[in-house]
Amino acid sequence: MASSLALVALSAPAALADQGPPRVPVDNAQPELAGASVTGTAKADTSIAITVHLKNRNQAALTTLIDELSDPTSANYGKYLSAAQFTSRFGPTAASVKKVENFLDDSGLTVTGVAENSAYIEAKGPVSKVQKAFDTTLKTYKKEKVKFRAASTKPSMPSDLQNVVLGVSGLASVSDLMKPASTSTAPPSDAFVNATPCSSYYGQKTASTLPSAYGKKQPYAPCGYVPDQLQGAYGVDSSIAKGLNGKGVTVAITDAYASPTARSDANTYATRHGQKALTKSQYTEVLPSSYRYGYDDAVNGDQCGEQGWYGEQTLDIEAVHATAPGANIKYVASPSCDNTDFVKTLIKVVSGHLADIVTNSWGGVDESNGSDLLDQVYEATFEQAAAQGIGFYFSSGDSGDGASGNDGTPTTQAPANSPYVTAVGGTSLAVNKRDNRSWETGWSTARSALSADGKSWDPTPPGTYQYGAGGGTSRVFAQPKYQKGVVPKDLATRYSSTPARVVPDVSALGDPNTGMLVGQTQTFPDGTVKYSEYRIGGTSLASPLFAGVMAIADQAAGRPHGFANPALYRLYGSRALYDPKPKSDLGVVRNDYVNGVDATDGTTITLRSIDVTTGTILRTRRGYDDITGIGSPNGTSFIRRLS
Repeated sequence: MASSLALVALSAPAALADQGPPRVPVDNAQPELAGASVTGTAKADTSIAITVHLKNRNQAALTTLIDELSDPTSANYGKYLSAAQFTSRFGPTAASVKKVENFLDDSGLTVTGVAENSAYIEAKGPVSKVQKAFDTTLKTYKKEKVKFRAASTKPSMPSDLQNVVLGVSGLASVSDLMKPASTSTAPPSDAFVNATPCSSYYGQKTASTLPSAYGKKQPYAPCGYVPDQLQGAYGVDSSIAKGLNGKGVTVAITDAYASPTARSDANTYATRHGQKALTKSQYTEVLPSSYRYGYDDAVNGDQCGEQGWYGEQTLDIEAVHATAPGANIKYVASPSCDNTDFVKTLIKVVSGHLADIVTNSWGGVDESNGSDLLDQVYEATFEQAAAQGIGFYFSSGDSGDGASGNDGTPTTQAPANSPYVTAVGGTSLAVNKRDNRSWETGWSTARSALSADGKSWDPTPPGTYQYGAGGGTSRVFAQPKYQKGVVPKDLATRYSSTPARVVPDVSALGDPNTGMLVGQTQTFPDGTVKYSEYRIGGTSLASPLFAGVMAIADQAAGRPHGFANPALYRLYGSRALYDPKPKSDLGVVRNDYVNGVDATDGTTITLRSIDVTTGTILRTRRGYDDITGIGSPNGTSFIRRLS
């Protein structure tokens, strides 16, 4: 992801000089073709859309500037650039944009748009002209039931564009699809209701009639924490009581698509749980003109699971509002879950400076995303955000070390692995009767079912690894300055003697078995559509919760913290952070309806063991670890010290 794109000029033999200027290869977000079979050649008259991504300028100076702007000890700390200033100093020049436009025009393609910050140029045209422009042949392929278009040979472009163009996407009709980090099993089309018994706070009810685990009876899982409990657990309740509630700070949320009931659901939830509803100006949406559904829509249908994203959006809004009830929330929708669409959505947020805090509860299955080009475009976007004082927060993932989704090889999740974003890991959280945090530990869950005779747990606890907060050591990024002296050497050098970036940076509640209660409009088996509430978790909960706390910190400081990692790591080891410590012999008993909504078809009873060390190489440890990072917010001390 961090690797530079090497475009080596090809010398043209004298005999071929009349064939035009020399050309250089160009990256094009090409999908992995191994295992794919050719099904034909793309029709010459089919119109396709492409995007030419442009390089930033003065990279060394930009890196130095970001270090100064985000370092609390620097004289330039917090002296951020405007979007116009960034473009003037580091963005593509008007001359570069014109050069690319001329190339596209001369190739017979129609320019359809230019990004506000000139980061990319969009164009369209028939396959025949696209093939000629990039000197390649576009063929159709099939891989694992997915049909797509891709270049059969390495595309190229005129060598005079080498220092201008980063790459081209769109020649292929498929790129990686992003997934929400939520562990929800309840999209709007499929209602979900928590089964009882469950506890209104951790430890309220004990499963006294069920088998013991770890030598004692275990408590029933919480029904789902509500805003007062979350505010109390992270110690921001006293700040909120004094008017520090995120007022005046805008938190942007990015997801795919847009739930038609997001505002009404969030307001119903808020008023049911002691919060004020979002005002008309407090919640706004920035939506695309139309939506797509991933891959080639006409052939493959909805590959993105549109309705599943509705639940993610609703969760994110309610979580931010739960911890920062005064903050403005701006929802910015991607037209699909396609990687390229998400890149453009983030560019829209940054180039328009739509918010100072951006929480993102989605990511790929590994840190490569399958595309060096898009990885570099993400990095350029995050660098511009850091220069402008915009802080990006990303869920670290819900699959532990990521090996299960990467052919058995542990991997961090992108874009959370970027050194210019704050990766938010997940925890298991115990909130007591007084809305205080009793304990917090790393989220790593294993599952055991109640045996047929009801006398034991099977397998013997901790059971089979189920899920947990994502994290680990990057195989791509070197260790950033802010992690030096904090991240243990054995983690930083897990794959190489050269220290690497380790994820996550910070953490908040993520365990769905000690999760948050959320409310959403759902469709029930009898066909009724109505608002209902259920417990949910995932690092897609942790990221917006942490973003809400940061909104309060921004308000208290009277300025945005922007790219906050250097400032956050300076808090390491202080009372400003709660250090989630390893736990043992802990679990919760969870009841679930077989049909997801009621007891008609019975219930299943399971023991969910907490902070397990089986099934993942990640471990909760004292100090920094690759599940919880440097820790979670610790109330007014966090707000005050960060300010």
